[in-house]
Amino acid sequence: MTWVVFYKLLAIFITVAIGWFVGHMRWLGGRDAGGQGGDPARVLSAAAFYIFVPALLFRTTARVDFASLPWLMLGAFFLPLALLLLLVYGVPRRRGAGRVAPALPSVQAITVCFGNTLQVGVPLAAGVFGEAGLALHITVVSLHALVILSLLTVLVEHDLARAQPGQSLAETLKATVRNTVIHPVVLPVVAGLAFNGLGLTLPAVLDEVLQLLGTAVVPLCLTLIGMSLAYYGWPRQWRGALGLALLKLFALPALVLLVAHWVFGLSGLPLSVIVMIAALPVGSNALIFAQRYRCHETEVTAATVISTLAFVLSAPLWLSLLTRFS
Repeated sequence: MTWVVFYKLLAIFITVAIGWFVGHMRWLGGRDAGGQGGDPARVLSAAAFYIFVPALLFRTTARVDFASLPWLMLGAFFLPLALLLLLVYGVPRRRGAGRVAPALPSVQAITVCFGNTLQVGVPLAAGVFGEAGLALHITVVSLHALVILSLLTVLVEHDLARAQPGQSLAETLKATVRNTVIHPVVLPVVAGLAFNGLGLTLPAVLDEVLQLLGTAVVPLCLTLIGMSLAYYGWPRQWRGALGLALLKLFALPALVLLVAHWVFGLSGLPLSVIVMIAALPVGSNALIFAQRYRCHETEVTAATVISTLAFVLSAPLWLSLLTRFS
């Protein structure tokens, strides 16, 4: 673990603490002692979901060069990630948890699979793997949010449509397609893919606007974590949050290591980079997703904090193990 990564983790906790203090002091308003008032955390989360995240997704999709992507490495990362995502999604759904809270399986899945690839991942890749490793890291990150958010949006919208009483199969499918496509996550991705496929280039002014909006995602998400802790508190059943954090820090990177090395034959720097991406703590976008569907925000917040704290110990373990494959 380099000092650069340690300072980044410290900066994250300070930013979260600022959000908690602002929420605790009720400087932005919110619930009073009698339980009345609005919820600024939800308002800011909605702003991120409808303005800042779509700008980031559209700009990323419109600019990515698909022809030059290392598809073998990407397959070695996203295949095991998708397998674990579907497993975490399917278990509570099969147990009937989705009938009580239709969005719960998808919220738990994004918590386990969506890593903090920017605030923690970029300095880790640059400090440990150098310029070549950072380039590979950025390549994976360019598709990270697009793949995970798009897939889970389809799943959660389908579950929400199924939960509506008295709907036929055709009505369920129609609602799923409509709510998936006309969605602040999927729509900018589709638009960006179309823009990219036509070979168009973003005008300089539009690119500057999208970049400016996209940079707001990181600080906004981090302060939202702190505000959520202030408004919702720590979950009474904290074991669920701990379980999600452990799956993120250990199960996902272990699965990526097994599949990437023994199925795809990766070794050396590409293997190390994707395993460490999988080993990153829970990303703050998971909380925005949970708040969007008003499902288990406290559990996701706690899992994010726990995994970020534990990453200080888990990261050196993974880096030490990866030396055997370099």
